[in-house]
Amino acid sequence: MLRGKKILIGICGSIAAYKIAILTRLLKKEGAEVQIIMTDSAQDFITPLTLSTLSKNPVFKDFQSDSSGEWNSHVELGLWADLLVIAPASANTIAKMANGLCDNLLLAVYLSARCPVYLAPAMDLDMYQHPATLNNIEQLQSYGNSIISAEHGELASGLVGEGRMAEPESILEVIETHFKKKEKFENLTALITAGPTYESIDPVRFVGNYSSGKMGYALAQQLAYSGANVKLVLGPVSIDIDHPNIERIDVTNAEEMLKASKKVYKECQIAIFSAAVSDYKPADVADQKIKKESDSFNLQMKKNPDIAYELGKIKKNNQINVGFALETENEIENASLKLKKKNFDFIVLNSLRDEGAGFSVNTNKVEIIDASGIRKSFGLKPKDEVAKDIIDYLYEKINS
Repeated sequence: MLRGKKILIGICGSIAAYKIAILTRLLKKEGAEVQIIMTDSAQDFITPLTLSTLSKNPVFKDFQSDSSGEWNSHVELGLWADLLVIAPASANTIAKMANGLCDNLLLAVYLSARCPVYLAPAMDLDMYQHPATLNNIEQLQSYGNSIISAEHGELASGLVGEGRMAEPESILEVIETHFKKKEKFENLTALITAGPTYESIDPVRFVGNYSSGKMGYALAQQLAYSGANVKLVLGPVSIDIDHPNIERIDVTNAEEMLKASKKVYKECQIAIFSAAVSDYKPADVADQKIKKESDSFNLQMKKNPDIAYELGKIKKNNQINVGFALETENEIENASLKLKKKNFDFIVLNSLRDEGAGFSVNTNKVEIIDASGIRKSFGLKPKDEVAKDIIDYLYEKINS
């Protein structure tokens, strides 16, 4: 399963650092390539020599190599890895990562890594449950990182509770599951629409909405991590795409989004319509900037094309269409109507009445309504976790 996989391990200062010797042996036994970065404090708990011997690679400790004086490129390390696992992850390093601090090689690699990142926290139970630590962990999850939860057990302080780093065998299982998941959608192509659309009023003004595109991008990432080739048709948002399986197609208005989506839809087995497309657009677009000449201004609007509806009309039996419904009232009724009208296999409902859900936030709370009548609700979560739930449901749907 792990033969040829490139695993980069970051070790922080914690008594649990000794477990990484075991994890390294397990990874090597499974055929993985392993490279290790240690913080200064990590070296107080386990020697670089031990880990170098087990990994069969030099251990990185600083920006400059001890032996040759050469620069250790954090960019190259970040690009090399298929997976970055920070274990043990101390409260100090978690706090720095959450706030973008960069005072050692490990943090520099983390900030430049383009691969998925897993953290296995290790600390005393009071530190693990402190609101600051919990907020930092939640912030890291909102960035798309995954947490290997600490376990309950006896701690170095003598106390018993949560904070003990997951055992090497458990971390290995998480890593193996990650790469198994990556094969779920292999050889499948997915269309995802995301973000807002902007409809011009004149050369400097537009009608739009507050969509950030974060939910659609989180879905694109999860599908790409699972092996799919993703065509991300993206409205005007500031998002950096960092996965080779995601092809970004930039559009501005609804007409452009429909044209771009139609172009790739026939080759897709999956289509997820998460964009917040403007329902209406100005009937006439002024050639020049409209001057402020009176106390009122009337804008005549006309209906935009319904992208999901148009593609739903040409949907084939081997295609799955997934819709989104952002509602403010009569949520279930309105979402169910959209589900039927637009030929969706299931629709993801979220309500602006739920605190922490909707536009321009890092969290969401959704309910899936299936065309078969099944309904499944999820609690408030970071958008990357919501995306995982949706993609897991999609996988079950494809294989049902």
